[in-house]
Amino acid sequence: MLTYSFEHVDGPIYEHIYKCIKGDILSGKLKPGEKLPTKRTFARNNSVSTITIQNAYDQLISEGYVYTVTKKGYYVAQIRELTALPPVSCKISYDIDLPKAPDFDVDLSGNDYSPENFPFSVWTGLSREVMSTQKSELMRVSPIGGAAALREAIAEHLRSFRGMMIDPDQIVIGAGTEYLYGLLADLLGNDKRYAIESPGYKKLAQIYGQRGIRCHYAGMDSLGIKVDELLRIDADIAHICPNHHFPTGITMPANRRYEILAWANEKTGRYIIEDDYDSEFRTEGKPIPTLFSIDACEKVIYMNTFSKSIAPTIRISYMVLPVHLVKRFYDKFSFYSCTVSNFEQYTLAAFIERGCFEKHINRMRLHYMRKRKRIIEIIKSGDFCRHCDIMENDSGLHFLLRLHTDRPDREVEELLAQRKIRIKALSDYDLIGGDAPEHHFILNYSNITPEKVEKTLSILAEILTGQP
Repeated sequence: MLTYSFEHVDGPIYEHIYKCIKGDILSGKLKPGEKLPTKRTFARNNSVSTITIQNAYDQLISEGYVYTVTKKGYYVAQIRELTALPPVSCKISYDIDLPKAPDFDVDLSGNDYSPENFPFSVWTGLSREVMSTQKSELMRVSPIGGAAALREAIAEHLRSFRGMMIDPDQIVIGAGTEYLYGLLADLLGNDKRYAIESPGYKKLAQIYGQRGIRCHYAGMDSLGIKVDELLRIDADIAHICPNHHFPTGITMPANRRYEILAWANEKTGRYIIEDDYDSEFRTEGKPIPTLFSIDACEKVIYMNTFSKSIAPTIRISYMVLPVHLVKRFYDKFSFYSCTVSNFEQYTLAAFIERGCFEKHINRMRLHYMRKRKRIIEIIKSGDFCRHCDIMENDSGLHFLLRLHTDRPDREVEELLAQRKIRIKALSDYDLIGGDAPEHHFILNYSNITPEKVEKTLSILAEILTGQP
């Protein structure tokens, strides 16, 4: 007769009985084909109700551990290669070597975001309101393009902020630009020749490489990507950052933009992917018009993200497709659902529609301008100014420092890393080899304090002069 202890039971009794019987089956204590007690006998013997036993037996039957024979009772099922499982309360730990990010006291190359800058109270209020008033919308599966409310809010934002006149149905929302890059590769075809700027964003080549695409690297000059480089590699797709190139900070002027558009128009099947990842943070003047807004031949695919403008962890990005590609996109991918939660989509839509996004951008732009100015003042006013040149640009959250040194870039990085300071050189993003100038280092100031900048400059001075 099966008898179990019911002391210190955490949860429903039927679940405890189910786990006990299952454990006896897995351990071999109860053999295949062995008959189990009747519900009434089992209940009386353990001082519980027959309904409790019925619920436990039903769960075991649904999982295949027990079967019934009409008018005969319950029996232990035959399970091949029966293996005892660890108890649920047991903590499992395997020797899995997960990649770990290096620990630095100062990281001048990261994109960390201070929690103090996120509008938690506004976001929380809007989220509660959305959950209270839009319950039906929240429970409706969002199509591949994303919720209509968010696409409409983004379209209006692009019209007022970037001068882009678009139909909301041209917008596709996804969980991060990496996901959208993959969709684009599947849409345009992995037989195309993709061109990436060098120096450039290495992750692009890795993402496209996962789709079986071999990327080709196009060199740059002071105006941006060179058209003759696109012709040299016979590119079909040019993935570029014309409004604030990473990592050089170059803003492509109008004449080069029209040259790139002319290149795309020369041949059917050519496209430009315009990555406008941090256009909101231009420090002077109005935002530069997008390539998309001056493209009259539907050759530009526009991409942007809220990871820079709101927070890196929000993971909401979008792309705007030319009209003729929209139909192809939905014909090919309409069976997908949007990868962004409806709760976040409708909250972000309200955040944009209520003007909260614009207020947040204005506040953060002022915050970053002040921080940038303060950091540049620190560099210029101290002794370190004789060891470097500041190479400013009018946009984004980083600028370049050209160090007066003969030390190789890698050596400078390693010496700083020994002092728990992380910095990246322009040469680290050279995808061609010898195309990026030496001794140019990236200073990302989005989440760096003036105190940490002073500490870094002091250590850099020691490295460059060899004097503590």
